[in-house]
Amino acid sequence: MQLGMVGLGKMGANMVRRLMAGGHHCVGFDISKENVENLVIDGAQGAFTLDELVASLTPPRIIWCMVPAGELTEKTVLALSELLDENDIIIDGGNSFYKDAVRRAKRLADKKIHYIDVGTSGGVWGVTRGYCLMIGGPREIVQTLDPIFKSLAPGKGDIPETPGRDDPASTAEQGYLYCGPEGSGHFVKMIHNGIEYGMMKAYAEGFDIMRNATSTNLPEEHRYDLNLTDIAEVWRRGSVIESWLLDLTAISLAEDPGLSSYSGYVEDSGEGRWTVMAAVEEAVPAHVLTAALYSRFRSRHQNTFSDKIISAMRKQFGGHVEKK
Repeated sequence: MQLGMVGLGKMGANMVRRLMAGGHHCVGFDISKENVENLVIDGAQGAFTLDELVASLTPPRIIWCMVPAGELTEKTVLALSELLDENDIIIDGGNSFYKDAVRRAKRLADKKIHYIDVGTSGGVWGVTRGYCLMIGGPREIVQTLDPIFKSLAPGKGDIPETPGRDDPASTAEQGYLYCGPEGSGHFVKMIHNGIEYGMMKAYAEGFDIMRNATSTNLPEEHRYDLNLTDIAEVWRRGSVIESWLLDLTAISLAEDPGLSSYSGYVEDSGEGRWTVMAAVEEAVPAHVLTAALYSRFRSRHQNTFSDKIISAMRKQFGGHVEKK
């Protein structure tokens, strides 16, 4: 299939590379001329304006927006809506607020332009691992895009089948899923990231406790000088808490056991806040996720080793660099 990609940053450019490897023709645009030129070297067609991008695609056009959520996504979608024709498709793959996705879908529907929201997880590793995709929008339009989603997704791989599961029609085992109507893809990704906050905080606190097991506040017989790098490694192998986040923690500790290159200033990109807001609206208790969000706020005033662990994980999976 033919697809235009707006935003050739840490994820967008690698998604284009994965799509090209799957046999798709991609046209890439970014405000950075260098980003466009680098992708052209890898075999993509480049565009240096949105007008050029749209003109390079054959109707009905498919354009994937992979730009930071918020004002930039809004401006990009509105600009594209002025250039596209009926039955063209805009895919928002960023971490947009799901209510914004619902609003944009309604606005574009008036112009008969289709809007698909795709929660995309995979970070800087997705080009080789694949991207987990959570998709919202009109089912019939999503079905036409299946070859694109299938190429981006990880595929079944060597993950064993879930015992008792028997749903041959579902694509979930391939790593992508149609979640429902407009906004549902971003809603599911929002909750995914809220859970991520909690998981990261649990690992971080555990490693912080072990790091402080040498404290002179403890009786001497209860003090332990533990090798956190080795502990992270052994937990990766057969433990019930093994996960990709633990893999990334092990990488970070192997590179820098004391995490001296991190301050522990932990940003939040919005999804954790929105998850807590949704919990409040639905009157659902979310103690862990709320506490994990608040701990990020606190990290900007007072840093701990726990915060450094979280900051290291964020850099490993998403290339997030601490704010100076």
